[in-house]
Amino acid sequence: MKRILSTDDAPAAVGAYSQATTDGSLVFTAGQLPMTPDGDLLDDESVAVQTEQSLSNIEAILAEEGLNMTDVLKVTVFLGDIEDFDEMNETYSDFFDAEPPARSAVEVGNVPKGAAVEIEAIAANE
Repeated sequence: MKRILSTDDAPAAVGAYSQATTDGSLVFTAGQLPMTPDGDLLDDESVAVQTEQSLSNIEAILAEEGLNMTDVLKVTVFLGDIEDFDEMNETYSDFFDAEPPARSAVEVGNVPKGAAVEIEAIAANE
């Protein structure tokens, strides 16, 4: 059965989506923009800062389910400019230093709200 996950420690969903869903074995997060839990968009900050905030949001959502970043199986990173890959990757590696998950990183036409990065994750909930 699908169950909706939500936390005040990450930005609220502002559309027809949930912060995350689970079937009890897998957790799927929505794409996380570089927004603070209060809803402040960090679009004027560096890609490193935006990546850190997006991943911190994922971390908070997973914590609501008793999970952490070591439970992440797959990450998808959407970049407004693939030239930002190295800067994103440097910050990203701080969150996944040992046994990192599978990952895709792609350049997209535009990231929502003018951000440089959006990140989503799939985690195991054992």
